[in-house]
Amino acid sequence: MQIIIIEDELKAAKSLANLIVKLKPAAKIVAQLQSIEGSIEYLSNNEQPDLIFMDIQLSDGLSFEIFKAVEIRCPVIFCTAYGEYAMDAIKANGIDYLLKPFSQDDLHATFEKVANFKNFFQKNTAPDLDNILKQIVLDEGKKSFLVFKHQKYTTVQTEQIAFIYIRNDSASIMTFKQEEYALDQSLDQLQALLSAKQFFRLNRQYLINFSAVKEVEHYFGRKLFVKLIIPSPEQLLIGKEKTSAFLNWLENR
Repeated sequence: MQIIIIEDELKAAKSLANLIVKLKPAAKIVAQLQSIEGSIEYLSNNEQPDLIFMDIQLSDGLSFEIFKAVEIRCPVIFCTAYGEYAMDAIKANGIDYLLKPFSQDDLHATFEKVANFKNFFQKNTAPDLDNILKQIVLDEGKKSFLVFKHQKYTTVQTEQIAFIYIRNDSASIMTFKQEEYALDQSLDQLQALLSAKQFFRLNRQYLINFSAVKEVEHYFGRKLFVKLIIPSPEQLLIGKEKTSAFLNWLENR
């Protein structure tokens, strides 16, 4: 797989390239571009890659300008810190929309989506926007969950969820009122459904709501200890490899 990265922040481009190589060792990053002008020139004079990772806000404008100058026939993954461009991204061959900061798990889910769409993008074939809209979860994320408890179905609004965690090998919702409901989906599936701006994957067991975070402390081994406004069954620790992404998530509201 040949990949192009269009990103004007060198540190972010390097970090993304490292994650791509880690997840897809056979992938080849053929170009790292930093501007609209440079991207248009490269894409006009070189064979198109299999996949493009593209930031939206570049130093010389919005990357959607690239599509006005060059016919891009490969799928595009948009990477941005802003959620307001989601619809424009879908219309520009965007099959996923990664909100910064994103994790290795987020990127893994993106590559799975690319695999699912591998037969979708064909030369001179217009994207089926209705189908993509059903497949992609935008910044707003899922609004509610249908749950079953005590022989009754009820709806839990996503904003009422403090955290989702794995209990006895199954995912469960814990609300701010400390009401618990079992879910059928895996934590990976639930993460894909929820807004990355509102929910963060602490580890393999926990997804937490930004509104549930009370305070964060430094812990041994360069880890972080996260305290919520309601009790959690276990201590919530973040490994040193995720601390930077977590603090960026807390800051970029």
